[in-house]
Amino acid sequence: MDFFQKEAEEVIIELQSNEETGLSAVEADKRIKQYGKNVFTPKEKDSIFAKIIDSLKEPLILILLISGVISLAMGHLADGLGIFAAVLIATSISIIQEGKSDKAFEALSKLSEDVHVKVVRDQEIVLLSQSELTIGDIIHLETGDKVPADARIIHSSSLGIDESMLTGEAEAASKNSSKIDRVDCPLAERKNMLYSGTMVIEGRAIAIVTSIGDRTEMGKIADELKGELNAETPLQEKLADLGKRISIIGSIVAAAIFLFEVFRMYTQGILVLDNIGTALPGIKDAFVTSVALIVAAVPEGLPTMVAITLAFNMQKMAKNNALVRKLIACETIGSVNVICSDKTGTLTENKMTVVEVWSDGKEVPVDQLRNQEMLMNFCLNSTADISQQGENYEFLGNPTECSLLVCADKNNVNYLHYRKQYSEPVSEYNFTSARKMMSTAYETDQGFRLYTKGSPEKVLSICNRILYNGVIIPMTQEHIQEIEAKIKDLQDNARRVLAFAFTDFAEEPQWEDIYNVEKNLVYTGFVGIEDPLRSDVKEAINHCRQAGITVKILTGDNINTARAIATQLGIVKEDSLVLEVTDIDAMSDEELKSKLPKIVVIARSNPTAKMRVVKLLQEINASVVVTGDGINDAPALKAADVGVAMGIAGTEVSKEASDIVLLDDSFSTIVKAIKWGRGIYENFQRFIQFQLTVNVVAFLTVILAEVMGYAMPFTTLQLLWVNIIMDGPPALTLGLEPPREHLLKQQPIKRNASIVTKDMLLKIVANGMFIVAALLFVMNTQLLGGTEAQQSTIVFTSFVLFQLWNAFNSREFGVRSIFPNLLKNKMMVGVIILTFFIQVLVTQFGGEVFKTVPLDLTLWVKMIGFTFSIVIFSEALKLIMRLFQGNPQKA
Repeated sequence: MDFFQKEAEEVIIELQSNEETGLSAVEADKRIKQYGKNVFTPKEKDSIFAKIIDSLKEPLILILLISGVISLAMGHLADGLGIFAAVLIATSISIIQEGKSDKAFEALSKLSEDVHVKVVRDQEIVLLSQSELTIGDIIHLETGDKVPADARIIHSSSLGIDESMLTGEAEAASKNSSKIDRVDCPLAERKNMLYSGTMVIEGRAIAIVTSIGDRTEMGKIADELKGELNAETPLQEKLADLGKRISIIGSIVAAAIFLFEVFRMYTQGILVLDNIGTALPGIKDAFVTSVALIVAAVPEGLPTMVAITLAFNMQKMAKNNALVRKLIACETIGSVNVICSDKTGTLTENKMTVVEVWSDGKEVPVDQLRNQEMLMNFCLNSTADISQQGENYEFLGNPTECSLLVCADKNNVNYLHYRKQYSEPVSEYNFTSARKMMSTAYETDQGFRLYTKGSPEKVLSICNRILYNGVIIPMTQEHIQEIEAKIKDLQDNARRVLAFAFTDFAEEPQWEDIYNVEKNLVYTGFVGIEDPLRSDVKEAINHCRQAGITVKILTGDNINTARAIATQLGIVKEDSLVLEVTDIDAMSDEELKSKLPKIVVIARSNPTAKMRVVKLLQEINASVVVTGDGINDAPALKAADVGVAMGIAGTEVSKEASDIVLLDDSFSTIVKAIKWGRGIYENFQRFIQFQLTVNVVAFLTVILAEVMGYAMPFTTLQLLWVNIIMDGPPALTLGLEPPREHLLKQQPIKRNASIVTKDMLLKIVANGMFIVAALLFVMNTQLLGGTEAQQSTIVFTSFVLFQLWNAFNSREFGVRSIFPNLLKNKMMVGVIILTFFIQVLVTQFGGEVFKTVPLDLTLWVKMIGFTFSIVIFSEALKLIMRLFQGNPQKA
């Protein structure tokens, strides 16, 4: 039998505790040793060794490792060590940056570790750290406290608990100590239980701790989240696909070249089956050529570049209030086309506000309410408090009651003045889900006055008089019809309506007889309350619409409120579907998948429904962002392509499950992050276009030189040097281009779209073939002059200079010329110049390692002019394309 099915006294006896004396210090220590501390068991972190092994499993890295081993086996020590150095750089940067991100997140998590709670120990109430609680402790809670563990209520007074993080219910849960007989009572209806992580927003309670740490309801969900989901992000999928394609092509061609060399030796009589030893030098050279081809084919700088770019942009996004926990999320968020957002606190301010007032028979401005009976009802029939910081109010207690106190303050009424004047109430009737009202009675000079507030229908039903134009008159059917019509208008616009009434007693009534006390009241008016939209949300939603991103609201609120908010945001269209969770529960997966594109709101959402929606969206190739702040959001946050948790209102479990934590809890920050993500994706494309051109040139030059009978144009170490230096400073500047303004006007990249577009492929092939042709021409004709000994150095250095010029071509997509923005990226210009001087040093002084010979100034000038031809060729190609397109500005 669960604790909620037992009387409070039974639970105290079963847990061997005492309401008045609590546990002794000795007994508490004993139980802490037995049950552990009141903390979640952290998920085991991967060791550095495990992270390194994980990094080495990347296809591109594996190819390089194999190439390095072959080089060492063939006696090419410098080549082998160079390859292993490249692998070391690629794997270490990613691990270091992930570690920095984890530390930043841990610092954020520690903000809520020092929560203290009032506990009865050794007959005294003491303040203890939340982690020191144990089973059987008697805890005292009041308004504003965080519930530190699961507990059974012993006594309560006007107790309201915010359980939204656990149940998704936006309204406060009214609690009491009564036993519940229902065996299968759902968690949201266990009115005598308190749950770890929830908040006391009104009233007081004494409770006994029944579960701590991992055994709490929050702990159970946190434990489920420790298992890793193996789904890859869109970028990871695309890079893996790119790496796989390059691996296959490179390996096949390298093997073909090796076999071609062996066959040629056989046809020339060099390879004789009876005397293979004579052919070993040739076979060894063929192996070296194959290794060089693999090195030429593999963009080994890609993992390094991805890690550096993501790490840099992670820091930039943090300055824009988006703390990135997982590096890959920097880019992934740019690919999303669906945002599944909760409502409260993300789209809205999570600050209830009085926006409409009907009083004394008419509508009045919120700050011009002169009805004293109504204002006193706001102040005295309440347990909430507020404090003002400048123009902002801090709520302490029930948000709805706090909004009434703010309304009073706007009318220059100090609620504390009234509370001091009237002292303690003589009777209180708490709000319950059955009554849907609350009343408070005070003694006055004329006798006693009762203030009542609650559901407009309930309050109206117990009134027979109305305050109308300053006079109390009998309530007529016309009054009722007028009031009901006004209330319906407010409810249709997602306003929460509260009605107010009072009555006076000359003699003290029998307060226990609630039904005779709460009758024949004077109706004073009603207010419309809303949780206002954040000021920047509408603009952010418009950006989403322009960017081709669908926003879906998954909220625990009722369907009318959710529909009204969605309508205000312009999300609801003529063919849109606004459903409750019960509607989608009744659908099969196939039926739900067919309707998901039109579903914009799911009200009364729960964790299971969120998870199901996310997975089905992914099955139809959607890339999904999920926002959330409660523990009930955590599974969906982890399953999404990008989980976005709230840094202010979010639970630690939701943050742990997320990829990005919003430091300002604002939806517009998500849109900014999407813009950064798209910019990162575009930068990756710039880098890939540039790097693949380098690799295509190296690849084709080696193959064609081999087929045409030329000597091997580059050594393995030269090819590795070209790839490393091109992956380094020049490529880095391509990866760090700031996001451009047009990014939120484009449609999102489809999940299954290739990262290499047709336009990129055209540029890679065209520019690559031009450079290959130019290099072969130099090899065949000695066009640039120089001695015989200098020719291989001229070819190698020309190859590098071609790529430096081509880096500028890679900055622009489509048919845009590079010249309008050529000098706007001053960092890139500086880096290209620096890289050029490094190449000069390698050429002039690196002969021992790179097999080069010094070149004179004339040759350098000729090479610079000759290699600049790639820019002229690229611009001419774009000019022709612009002419055919007929739109000079079209990209």
